[in-house]
Amino acid sequence: MPHAIKIRDFTARDEVALISLWNTCELTRPWNDPALDIHRKLSGQRDWLLVGMLDQKLIASVMVGYDGHRGWINYLAVHPIHRESGIGRLLMSEAESRLRGVRCPKINLQVRRDNREATAFYEAIGFTQDDVVSFGKRLADDSIKENERGSQS
Repeated sequence: MPHAIKIRDFTARDEVALISLWNTCELTRPWNDPALDIHRKLSGQRDWLLVGMLDQKLIASVMVGYDGHRGWINYLAVHPIHRESGIGRLLMSEAESRLRGVRCPKINLQVRRDNREATAFYEAIGFTQDDVVSFGKRLADDSIKENERGSQS
């Protein structure tokens, strides 16, 4: 099946389908507005938000970042009915190719502790768990409810 997949850069007309995919794949959380994540990404590395298309339907995605020190992978998603068909590997191969193109020395990503399927996938394609602790600090309230309230005032 991966041969029928077309990987291309995200365009604005993909937004609704992309957010729907992320919801279907349970990547979204109430405290992260996916539309804001898309718009923030587009303000920087526009061509590193990739989508996988099959028969004109958006069925996969990966958001790739590079900060000059490490590459980052976010929002790797493959619609559940298309998993186990090589699409995730294909997207990650494209992400790695783009990062190699800017001489990125290492890729980092985060997986929720309870997401065993993702952990197994990343291990199968050569990723290993680093001996680090991940920290975060919220700088803005990106919750969908807060953003809806803000747009109504």
